[in-house]
Amino acid sequence: MRAPRVTHRERAALVGLIAGRARRLEAERSLDELAGLADAAGAQVVLRVLQERPKPDPSTFLGSGKVATLAASCAETGADLVIFDNELTPAQLRQIEAEVGRKIVDRTQLILDIFARRARTREGKLQVELAQLKYLLPRLVGAGAALSRLGGGIGTRGPGETKLETDRRRIRSRIHAVSEDIEQVRRRRAQLRERRRKGSVPTVALVGYTNAGKTTLFNALTGAAAEASDALFVTLDPLLRQVRLPDSRELLVSDTVGFIDRLPHALVAAFRATLEEVADADLILHVVDAAAPDRDRRVAAVSRVLEEVGAVDVPLVEVYNKIDQLTADELRRLQEQDPALLAISALKHEGIGELVETMPSRLALDGRRMTFTFDSDNPADRDRIGRLYRHARVLVHEARDGRVSIVADVPRRLAGLLEVNFS
Repeated sequence: MRAPRVTHRERAALVGLIAGRARRLEAERSLDELAGLADAAGAQVVLRVLQERPKPDPSTFLGSGKVATLAASCAETGADLVIFDNELTPAQLRQIEAEVGRKIVDRTQLILDIFARRARTREGKLQVELAQLKYLLPRLVGAGAALSRLGGGIGTRGPGETKLETDRRRIRSRIHAVSEDIEQVRRRRAQLRERRRKGSVPTVALVGYTNAGKTTLFNALTGAAAEASDALFVTLDPLLRQVRLPDSRELLVSDTVGFIDRLPHALVAAFRATLEEVADADLILHVVDAAAPDRDRRVAAVSRVLEEVGAVDVPLVEVYNKIDQLTADELRRLQEQDPALLAISALKHEGIGELVETMPSRLALDGRRMTFTFDSDNPADRDRIGRLYRHARVLVHEARDGRVSIVADVPRRLAGLLEVNFS
């Protein structure tokens, strides 16, 4: 019997910088998040380094003395690669790699690598490939022999193995081809959204910092069995499921890719076709990890991405998740800040009912009971009757002497479509 194959985990050194007005606590938390990213990429963290400087060194980021110390520490701990908690310039990458003698990966490249591991659908793989190619293009200039070290491991998955040795012309050609494929995806999504709009089925988009519990909430709301895990960026490909409200009306809920602080711009651009689902939603549920020590920073990071994708005008409800991880005092303080705050535990199904009851009013599904009279021989009135049945909740339908009387609950959001005055 063949012994099971043991996969080697690369040993990683993490490097962070405390520069300018940054505080040590913030830098340490950022490095903790980087450790989570490294673990998601399959690395074992063996060394952490935090360096204080007024600003990054333009050549080596840390300064020549600290780079020499880093090289010695990597040799002592047996680190295979060094991961920087910042985006490095191509020149910095080459200089640090030459002095440390290890593979150098920056924060952007690490996130791209994780996305390459997580992508399952053709659409997701295309979007990740586009982001990687745009990241690689400026780093091909003068890289020379440095490219030969990319034979596998973190930072080299996806298109890396086949594209790094190509010249800039071929990279640009591939970027153009992938962009066209993604544009087709974008058009298909736009058509599907338009079809949903015509059917007047409201859409609720779940957004949040990675690992905030969006997918767990998605499963709780929809009864789906999407993969949920205590790991970063588990959901890349958007999920869309139907939810039936207690009064039998329906809405669609979509689960999207998790956000993160300093999410690479190339990724936001590449995933624009997916993130347009958020910008075109009728309501955004921002799922917040209530137990996160840096909760405010994460909320701000999500707000920045929503602004970047043009979703700031969409009605938004903040949903504080993971209250099962809070003490009674912590939960009380949270609720004192905002008595109307929605606090839930998607894992324990606590507060889900209250959340479902809140969505109709925020979606303008609340409305008014009204009585309509139509001429059954009038084609325009027959069209109006059809719209009422499609978009409102018809309670009574009576036909007598060529006249049709209908009593219906009309949603406020559809007043214009149904030619109803709510004032």
